[in-house]
Amino acid sequence: MKALLVLADGKIYKGEHFGSEGEVEAEIVFNTSMSGYQEIITDPSYCGQMVVMTYPLIGNYGVNPEDFESDRPHLSGFIIKELSKVQSNWRSRGSLEEFLKETNVFGIQGIDTRALTRQIRDKGTQQAILSTDTSDPQRLIEKVRKSPGLIGRDLVKEVTCKNAYDWNESEWTIQSGKTKLKEVKDRPYNVLVYDFGVKRNILRKLTRAGCKVRVVPANTPADEVLATRPDGIFLSNGPGDPAAVPYAIDNVKTILGKVPVFGICLGHQILSLALKGKTYKLRFGHHGGNQPVLDVKSGKIEITSQNHGFAVEQNSFDSDVDITFLNLNDDTVEGIQHKSWPVFSVQYHPEASPGPHDSEHLFYKFVNLMKVGD
Repeated sequence: MKALLVLADGKIYKGEHFGSEGEVEAEIVFNTSMSGYQEIITDPSYCGQMVVMTYPLIGNYGVNPEDFESDRPHLSGFIIKELSKVQSNWRSRGSLEEFLKETNVFGIQGIDTRALTRQIRDKGTQQAILSTDTSDPQRLIEKVRKSPGLIGRDLVKEVTCKNAYDWNESEWTIQSGKTKLKEVKDRPYNVLVYDFGVKRNILRKLTRAGCKVRVVPANTPADEVLATRPDGIFLSNGPGDPAAVPYAIDNVKTILGKVPVFGICLGHQILSLALKGKTYKLRFGHHGGNQPVLDVKSGKIEITSQNHGFAVEQNSFDSDVDITFLNLNDDTVEGIQHKSWPVFSVQYHPEASPGPHDSEHLFYKFVNLMKVGD
């Protein structure tokens, strides 16, 4: 079945549909990762977006639930150059096409993703529409230009958990020809995770580092959280505009100085706003597993996995906040730390799935802050 992709700037791309049918509107972004399409599709941070994969062949290793970052896909559309007709991986439980069809996600292939990526890079992130319902691109252009963007929209409420729960999984390892969950017996630190759209691998990394993890909804009052006497509080990743979740910012303000705090991605942005910083929307965002980041103090460079469309203004903080990491591509803020309180955050994803393991040390930095508070 033929499908159309239409951008708000009037650019039209024709391709072949796979997965779900119909019509869907969302913000369009590109991701430069060569692998990890399962993690991308199930990452809650992509809520409200459709993703263009710059790597040309997608789907060659199929899908398996062990690599999902949540219980379902959250993106609106998946745009690729070519869908692999063969799945070659002993862990595969099915094809990418079957998975998108079962989970009602719109896919389109046969698009010149190199040209599309250049368009997004040059013109900036914008609203787009995917459709199998019409051959009239002009109608789609008119419709997508009326579509609301991400600024000011609270997407966290669409992905956060409904009820609190305990997380007990660590990382997967291969034993006896199959994957098996690693057991972590000694977990002395109680960590409460604010779920703004948390990825499972973050929870696994916290568990591996020795944390007993309890996840709570994004709007859980700070007083209720502090009443459980956690050793540390983690602020998770998530989708959309950080300024659109004032309840989360207010809760973090209440928590600051009372318990160690670690934030990742949206959690970093929310923490920054709570510390009187400012955020802004990037032209086309950072989405991929290959972003170089400078550790300001040591001078070392980490290759990081990233997924965000907003950033923190570098000169917006008071003197009690240090900038700890900078992006070497565009000098944007990638990490902060408070000078007096045990509080820090990073914009990138140290859980590294997909991506290398350069930044895993940050989870142990969080644990060490809790040790000091014993």
